[in-house]
Amino acid sequence: MTIETKLFGEIEVDSSKLINFPQGIVGFPELKDFMLIHDGEGNGSIRWLQSVQEPAFAMPVVDPLSIIPDYNPDIEDELLKPLGGITGENMLVLVTITVPKEIEKMSVNLKGPIIINSESLKAAQLIIDDDKYQVKFPVYEILKAAKEKAGE
Repeated sequence: MTIETKLFGEIEVDSSKLINFPQGIVGFPELKDFMLIHDGEGNGSIRWLQSVQEPAFAMPVVDPLSIIPDYNPDIEDELLKPLGGITGENMLVLVTITVPKEIEKMSVNLKGPIIINSESLKAAQLIIDDDKYQVKFPVYEILKAAKEKAGE
């Protein structure tokens, strides 16, 4: 299937890898179908969650464990039920990245993780009620150090 995107132009995607958010994502409940795109740039840890419905909507995302190795928020089982049988083996957790004009102020949202069942390809963005995690956790120095280490 071919989709039009603002960032990547027209791209071919495998429709069997379409990720469905039954409830949409926070702030955009009408956007339900996404593709996870690897752009081949940087250290490979940053990916893009690209909306199939809206070509201009793509969010950079990253595995939170690459930022905070002990990231493990408490999530109620009830919130995961719509995604199918979630297990440690089929659960993919991502967090969104915000990149302001001043790149040094780049942050990730640890309070709003995206949970994807890699088998059913059902997903949800959840809001974590835990003061341990921040909405704007600074990551510029962490990502910079990881990139430098990968380049050694």
